[in-house]
Amino acid sequence: MDIKTIGVEDWLNVWEKSATYDIAQSTIASMTMGEILQLDGQAGATFYDRLNQEKMNYGWIEGSPEFKAEVAKLYRTEIDPDCILQTNGTTGANLMALMQLVEPGDHVIAEYPTYQPLYEIPRTLGAEVEYWHLREENGWNPSIDELKELVRPDTKLICINNASNPLGAVLDRETLEQIVEIAQSVGAYVLSDEVYLPLENTENFWSMADLYDKAVVTNSISKTYSVPGARIGWTVSNRELADKFRVYRDYTMICCGEFNDALATYILQNREAVLERNREIVFRNLRIAQEWIDNEPRVTWQAPKGVSVAYIQWDIPTDDEEFCIKLLKEEGVLLVPGCEGSAEEAVAKFLVGEKQGDPTLLEIGREEDPDDPMACMHDCAKCSGCGPSELLKSIPVEEVK
Repeated sequence: MDIKTIGVEDWLNVWEKSATYDIAQSTIASMTMGEILQLDGQAGATFYDRLNQEKMNYGWIEGSPEFKAEVAKLYRTEIDPDCILQTNGTTGANLMALMQLVEPGDHVIAEYPTYQPLYEIPRTLGAEVEYWHLREENGWNPSIDELKELVRPDTKLICINNASNPLGAVLDRETLEQIVEIAQSVGAYVLSDEVYLPLENTENFWSMADLYDKAVVTNSISKTYSVPGARIGWTVSNRELADKFRVYRDYTMICCGEFNDALATYILQNREAVLERNREIVFRNLRIAQEWIDNEPRVTWQAPKGVSVAYIQWDIPTDDEEFCIKLLKEEGVLLVPGCEGSAEEAVAKFLVGEKQGDPTLLEIGREEDPDDPMACMHDCAKCSGCGPSELLKSIPVEEVK
């Protein structure tokens, strides 16, 4: 199978454990078990009351009824529990959906830039993948007119990421309904990766699961809910698709396990406490990031819409990988250079979810597509209030092109 390396994961595998300040994570400040057990106000009694009664068997194959009930509460429409399938994180959910939906020769449209598997897996499966570009002049929002030009009578699937990783943009209901109308016109499915929930105006966020019968929505407790170690995600789809997914799922995993299922259920039962915690972290860090950018002439951005990821642009004449290695060795701060992603995905990502507020992630981008608005070079990195700022200042302004 000819599949490209996910450069981010490859880089982290080499450098992650040598960092003093690991700010290359996309989760909003992962919680400790101590923090988790304080969520219910009873020192975790509601968690252990259930867990202490369970044998450590494999557990529910598709997720426990309690887990499915909590997932269903995340959506506006009534979701049949049989249409919710527990997976190994959003990564497992996306893989399951794409492996079942995409066949050689299919036409797939993928929002771009986005999470690499959303276009790389279809390409590997033999699909013809066309990119639906998110452009800076549109505030990183997609052009519906461009989607209309891309869609064909044989379009099988449209892949979106809402909120956007790495751009921090959020699709509103009107845009989602326009996507649905276009997909319906050719009978296409829509895969919507919704792992990054906007923490600003959350009540106005609409899931594709609430708008389109042929939608496949993927999510997990890894990013917004700060428990990536549980490795619990899910798909929401119609019954026909769920039955198809079950077949593939049984070949790739038995279950997620009793403990992880109980933990995920507990997190979702206490999601309001988690979201309150994470809003404080993200909004504080966004303020820090904005203040830094306002005073740094080499850096610009379009602020994310209450999301913990954003695209930062800067102009420094140095190699991004060399910069990141230098930063790690001299300051102990871990970033991810965009050159470690595929050529199509080379973008900058700035994650503002770390608990302390000062170090936050930036993935450095080098875009090689001459038709892409990000084709200009932005070769460096920064985080607010620590080593990268000093390294940036060490480069004379007159050297900046």
